[in-house]
Amino acid sequence: MKEVTIYTDGACSGNPGPGGWAAILKYGPHEKELSGGEAETTNNRMELSGVIAALGALTERCSVTLYTDSQYIERAINEHWLDSWKKRGWRRKDGPVKNLELWQELDKLLHAHEVSVHWVKGHAENEYNNRCDALAVKRRDEFAQR
Repeated sequence: MKEVTIYTDGACSGNPGPGGWAAILKYGPHEKELSGGEAETTNNRMELSGVIAALGALTERCSVTLYTDSQYIERAINEHWLDSWKKRGWRRKDGPVKNLELWQELDKLLHAHEVSVHWVKGHAENEYNNRCDALAVKRRDEFAQR
């Protein structure tokens, strides 16, 4: 099974507001950058979109080490919030899951690969997280100018 390292980030100006997401996929010496955005969105949607786009770009089952600066995503997966939401019919303890369609898509992708998720501090010393941030901000700014 191929081993892929993925870094993701999302950015939003206002919440909601224009937003961007980015991902860097690393496989051996190869790197691929992905990015996109929306004119009216939220930070959590952009964080989720980056992870979904990255995992969705894989063309076969892979062993993935995923780095995100989103504690929301990292904790939802590693602390099994996602599993609990599914067991409750996609509900949290205090109401419906926000961004349901994105979480459902992410859930499918997590099961299509072997994924370990790690939190990294944003805007710190991680070269790839910083590159993702710059790409996400660039896309956010492009959507803000429309």
